[in-house]
Amino acid sequence: MAYTVIWYGKEGIVEKTPFDAEKAARDHALATFLVRKQNDGIVAVEVRKDDGTVVFSQAGGS
Repeated sequence: MAYTVIWYGKEGIVEKTPFDAEKAARDHALATFLVRKQNDGIVAVEVRKDDGTVVFSQAGGS
């Protein structure tokens, strides 16, 4: 099953990155969230399965 990391800014979706494994997608989201928040204005990130189910999310920004 494929997973997609979806990065959100204040205006909506900023970027989508595909991954083959949930753990790799989640680890990527966790490892880069704070840096992307500071550098890119990211306010939230989600990991979704192909069917649209959210398996991980993190938010925190103003």
